[in-house]
Amino acid sequence: MSAATLLRDVFGFDAFRPGQQEIVAAVTAGRNTLAIMPTGGGKSLCFQLPALVRDGVTVVISPLIALMRDQVRGLREAGVEAGALTSGNTPEETDAVWEALEAGRLKLLYMAPERLASGGVPQMLKRAGVTLIAVDEAHCVSQWGHDFRPDYLRIGDLRRELGVPLAAFTATADAETRDEIIEKLFGGAEPEVFLHGFDRPNIHLSFAVKDSPRQQILRFAEARRGQSGIVYCGTRAKTEVLAQALRETGHNSAHYHGGMEADDRRITEARFQQEDGLIVVATVAFGMGIDKPDIRWVAHADLPKSIEAYYQEIGRSGRDGAPAEAFTLFGPDDIRFRRQQIDEGLAPPERRMADHGRLNALLGLAEALDCRRHELLQYFGEEVAQCGNCDLCDKPAEVFDGTEPVRMALSAALRTGERFGSGHLIDILLGGETDKVRQNGHDSLPTFGVGKAYDRRQWQAIFRQMMGHDLIRPDPEMHGGLRMTDRARPILRGEETIQLRADTIRAAKGAGPKIKMLVSDEDAPLLSALKAKRRALAEAAGVPAYIIFNDKTLIEMAETRPATLDQMARVGGVGAKKLEHYGMAFLEVIAGEAEALHPRRRKLAGKEAGSVYDQLLEAQNSLVRGEDGTGKPMSCTASVLARLAEAHPTDLGGIERIIGARHTERFGTAFLEILQGG
Repeated sequence: MSAATLLRDVFGFDAFRPGQQEIVAAVTAGRNTLAIMPTGGGKSLCFQLPALVRDGVTVVISPLIALMRDQVRGLREAGVEAGALTSGNTPEETDAVWEALEAGRLKLLYMAPERLASGGVPQMLKRAGVTLIAVDEAHCVSQWGHDFRPDYLRIGDLRRELGVPLAAFTATADAETRDEIIEKLFGGAEPEVFLHGFDRPNIHLSFAVKDSPRQQILRFAEARRGQSGIVYCGTRAKTEVLAQALRETGHNSAHYHGGMEADDRRITEARFQQEDGLIVVATVAFGMGIDKPDIRWVAHADLPKSIEAYYQEIGRSGRDGAPAEAFTLFGPDDIRFRRQQIDEGLAPPERRMADHGRLNALLGLAEALDCRRHELLQYFGEEVAQCGNCDLCDKPAEVFDGTEPVRMALSAALRTGERFGSGHLIDILLGGETDKVRQNGHDSLPTFGVGKAYDRRQWQAIFRQMMGHDLIRPDPEMHGGLRMTDRARPILRGEETIQLRADTIRAAKGAGPKIKMLVSDEDAPLLSALKAKRRALAEAAGVPAYIIFNDKTLIEMAETRPATLDQMARVGGVGAKKLEHYGMAFLEVIAGEAEALHPRRRKLAGKEAGSVYDQLLEAQNSLVRGEDGTGKPMSCTASVLARLAEAHPTDLGGIERIIGARHTERFGTAFLEILQGG
């Protein structure tokens, strides 16, 4: 039967969506394919339809059980034999899948990537007659991406063992991630690449500077009462507080985050799919597997981590093509938090610099001078005219010639060696005689005190816009010192001018009650790295962390940044013996060579859960092949170990809910002994 006939008879569509037909043809013909399509653009059809045209079974590797179950249910209702092998199956469901495979009835077999860790999978798939591999959410193979799944790295080996074509699909992949997908999944051999328009013209885009953010979200939701929506928050605690506030104002609302029990998360997912008008307040753990077509709006109570994350998250709205809205709040604390996440990550300096560039691109969208859709799609390499469906098309921004203050700021950064963050540079521009300014002799610079025409809040907004225009980026090797980009040089030389937004500068407010910080904003990333080093050394020596160095000593290191052992010796609390034992290790951190820990372990640095994580990892390593060393290799992912360390269950039932029955059988007793402190 032809693809066009199946499209009509099975899926009920009279015509393909733009771009689908070419991808379906390539996949059906057995050509290796990479398709990058917008969220809601109909990716699943591009592997489901070829699976029905081709002989044999298509195995679909997808990261989310909920999404797999939804797709299998939809296919079965359309009369297609499909099944899923997941940890969420009942024994009866799994038996039915095997029976359909053995009888040769099954056309699509869905599997989670973690199942590939089981040694017999390639042989099982060969026996089942698999003739095509389809990979959904292919960006999960990118080691430095926000959705990295280690087991995706096994897919390339599976392709080689089966000797079958592979079709990979994703909604967000910049050039760097695209290259990584090609390298990891296709072994570097160039697949046929389809890059389809990223525009979702039905989604109205808007941003606002934070000003009583809870009230801003409540007012936004009130104006859309009865509509299904998602509010994304940066922390788990905020999801619970904001969901409660929405309920208190009469909305049907629930919260969702990765720290909830799995059953509670499933209940919220099911409610969202089934109930009209439910608002889910969630961390980004929610939504990747949600295929609800009538989500009318997505709001961000906190700035997303990158422009790709923003695009993916707002794309969960309006999948039915009807009007939808995306509303995003941003403020200085968001930006500081996102910078810190990047600086404390495991990625090498060049990748962290690129991540700062991605965050800058999102700031550029937030501080856009005209049409936001034009700014967003330009980032993805597309050109569009004014969209007429964003807040800046509704009401143009108020702009002014910002060339002079930008040149002042760039000059201050250059004259201080591009080693300092915005806080210190603003002190210089305002003529602030702080200890740090005097100690560094910066009160004698020509730029000292030249920026008094603006107050501190306005300068913060100017620096934020400079990052949005990608004129400056934090340098990870200098622990957040602002480095000028090539784009800024013509402005500094007086060859180009630059427009800035006057309205967001005027609206700039303080970040609310000041969070008490141990060190200044620009020294915070280094202090985090120093604490991680101290924790590692303390755990290795089996002593409390303060025995290595106390907090006061690390704070002084972060503020003075000694570059030699002589300078290190002058830091309070660094005696001769400690200098001999630890001096070089901490100097390496200050020089930018932070410890190579897994990103999830880095997030636990300085927490009790970090020590528990390391003990769990050690116990797991000793049992990878079972107690007698002859069993099949088995291990939990770093993310699962981190969840276990943070949740700290004290019985086998609690452990099983996190790592599953199979892993509990091998590791449960050893893990329980650690978690009980025995």
